[in-house]
Amino acid sequence: MSIDALSGTARSTAGDAAPAAPSRLATALRGAGRALGRSLDWRPWASFGALLLLWFAAHHFGWVERKYLPSPLDVVHRLVVEVTQGTILFDLKETLRRNLAGLVIGVAAGLALGGLLGLSGRLGKIVGPTVLAQRQTALFAWVPLLSMWFGGADPGKIAFIAVAAFQPMVVNTWRGISLVPATYRELSDVLLFSRWTYFRLVAVPSALPMIFTGLHGALIYAWLATVGSELFLNIAPGLGGRLNEGSQLFEIDLLFLAILLFGLVGLAYNTLAERAEALLVRWHAR
Repeated sequence: MSIDALSGTARSTAGDAAPAAPSRLATALRGAGRALGRSLDWRPWASFGALLLLWFAAHHFGWVERKYLPSPLDVVHRLVVEVTQGTILFDLKETLRRNLAGLVIGVAAGLALGGLLGLSGRLGKIVGPTVLAQRQTALFAWVPLLSMWFGGADPGKIAFIAVAAFQPMVVNTWRGISLVPATYRELSDVLLFSRWTYFRLVAVPSALPMIFTGLHGALIYAWLATVGSELFLNIAPGLGGRLNEGSQLFEIDLLFLAILLFGLVGLAYNTLAERAEALLVRWHAR
């Protein structure tokens, strides 16, 4: 065979193989797109977009008086002004500081007491009814008492937030640990586990789903208590104080901005709790 024939054959083979690479690339891209579509749920974003469009339409067509409903662009402009010239970031920091302080105190106290009640049936019978009665008391009924004991400044606010976080945490921890299967207890006795070893290696891992249910409740109640404490106790730096300011000065864009920030922080808390629960419970299942 001549050199020309061989070169022609090589060119023909190369020409036939050339379209294969783009074809494989397109297939890979389509597969990546399908995988991304499965991993990202577009429905919440569509719901948010529909709500935003409805907000724009209500403002633009005057379905609600504009003095009661600002444009989304007005809220964005107020955010920019507050970030560059105002105090909204400092207020957000103060609100988060109070919330996290009360949340940590309430969750820690709820875990400790709930663990004791779950480990000791006798203590549960003695103290349990009092805990359940406290659980049935309306959350904001504690505000006058706590404000008298701790004052209306930061200690009173943090105490109120701690009480709110304590309520769901203690009940769910108590129930989770008391519902550990009897076979686990018997095996722990056979292995001569101490009370602390049983609590750490058996009771808490087994009760993790209930404990996280309590944590979700604690996050929600503590955040509600944060809003309430800043609204109803002494005015201090915080998002609740900015809500009061917006209401008294009839600055509707500031009201909407503060409400949106409260909602976004609450959503972030819930997302972090769900991620932590998924990781820990999956580790426990292994």
